[in-house]
Amino acid sequence: MTKGDKSIRSSLVKLTRPCDALLSQKPPQEDMSQRLSFCSKLCFAIGGAPKEVAASATAFFLQIYLLDVAQITPMQASMVLFIGKVWGAITDPLVGFFITKSKWTKIGRLMPWMVGCTPFVVVSYFYLWYVPSFTHGRFIWYLGFYCLYQTLITCFHVPYSALTMFLSTDQKERDSATAYRMTLEILGTLVGATIQGQIVASAHMRKHCLDHGNSSTGYLGNGSGAEIVKSEVHSQDFLSHSKEVYMIAAGVVAAVFLVCTVVMFLGVRERDDPYPTPVEEQLPFYKGFILVMKHGPYLTLTAAFLFITVAIQLVQSNFVLFCTYAVDLKDHFQNIVLTILFSAVLSIPLWQRFLQKFGKKMAAFCGISWIMPSTLMLVFIPNVGVAYAVAVVSGLSIAASLLLPWSMLPDVVDNFRLANPTSKGHEAIFYSFYVFFTKFASGISLGVSTLCLQFAEYDTSSCKQKPAVANTLKLLIGGAPLVFITAGLIILIFYPISEEVRLRNRTSLEELRKQGIMSKTMENSSSV
Repeated sequence: MTKGDKSIRSSLVKLTRPCDALLSQKPPQEDMSQRLSFCSKLCFAIGGAPKEVAASATAFFLQIYLLDVAQITPMQASMVLFIGKVWGAITDPLVGFFITKSKWTKIGRLMPWMVGCTPFVVVSYFYLWYVPSFTHGRFIWYLGFYCLYQTLITCFHVPYSALTMFLSTDQKERDSATAYRMTLEILGTLVGATIQGQIVASAHMRKHCLDHGNSSTGYLGNGSGAEIVKSEVHSQDFLSHSKEVYMIAAGVVAAVFLVCTVVMFLGVRERDDPYPTPVEEQLPFYKGFILVMKHGPYLTLTAAFLFITVAIQLVQSNFVLFCTYAVDLKDHFQNIVLTILFSAVLSIPLWQRFLQKFGKKMAAFCGISWIMPSTLMLVFIPNVGVAYAVAVVSGLSIAASLLLPWSMLPDVVDNFRLANPTSKGHEAIFYSFYVFFTKFASGISLGVSTLCLQFAEYDTSSCKQKPAVANTLKLLIGGAPLVFITAGLIILIFYPISEEVRLRNRTSLEELRKQGIMSKTMENSSSV
């Protein structure tokens, strides 16, 4: 070999060496496994807690606040709750649409939504619990602020729910993060009920009631016609005190919301999924929506938990009224609520282990079905001991109903990715429309339940209610949830993603991600 040939060969070796180094590199392990640290999971979970703190306060106390403190009619309260929930449901797909059009920033695609809307959520929530000086326009006031709050909390909740898919590509890591999230969210529900319940409990004691000297006319329902009965009405001091304590509680919840959002922003990193798609252009929103709505596992899961969520919502929203007017537990309701939530918090790790061993579908059936006999027992045996026993069992079921849908929804998204390999970036559609359907159904159930109190002649200014009101509340706590949960569990039987299917999907997606990372490595090497 001549001296010139040696120099040419040496130059070629130097040129090919960088390419060989790139080709010999292993795919980055963090892109494949993306294991989450304890701190990341905890900060992610803390981010979801304030929404549940506020949701707990509104779920347990907004209805009785509108009736007894703001003193709008049951018909108006029904309209506020129904229109507000339906409006919140309508905004879910709208927010999902705008999220799919959002571009990635330095802090991600979802994080700017959550951070940006938080100050406005806090302001709208605070004024939702403010009683204006005027009386004739209070219905418009509460309807406007409740709709505004629902819109803004949607701008927070939809991207936060979809963030699960962008924490890690590992199903186990996502399930673990979801368990952390559910634990902290139920803890947030506990904190919300504790803050609201302990601060405003004095606003619902009988000692604030005064005997009304001028008797009011009413029917006793015994066939004797109209009789003169003595009623008890709320004093003005009671109303002033009630307004004050509800504002204090609103301020505390607002402060919690701000602090938790800052913690999430500082501790969570948003990642994109590296799996490849045959096409580079994203499908239009309406085409992605049609694909999602045709996906059988998604429809089955959404329909099942729609009915289950309605049942839980009925129990939540009417429980304080039930304890106050249907059974003699008005002095215990805040402690019963805390018992339910403590039981739920402590049982989340139990259900997480159960679903890992026996599967998510089995966990749903075993966990949620317990609440049916419990609520019926409370209706027919309304004593303090039974109430606390029922609270413990109900907490187990509520924990399962909260954990399972958010743990199963990522599996549905993975199944969709394999069934539609040319479609990517529709995570927000899955989560926003799931929330849409459940909110819409909850809005209808809340509106109808409050309307039932109107037909039962609920008196907003009275400390005692007619027997028809008590019977209506018993039906809303016992009979209606039984029907809805039964319907939801029957639908869940047809959910097709078993543990075998889930594991097969995980293996297939891992192969796709390896191909995606290798293709990116090859592109980098060819450019070099």
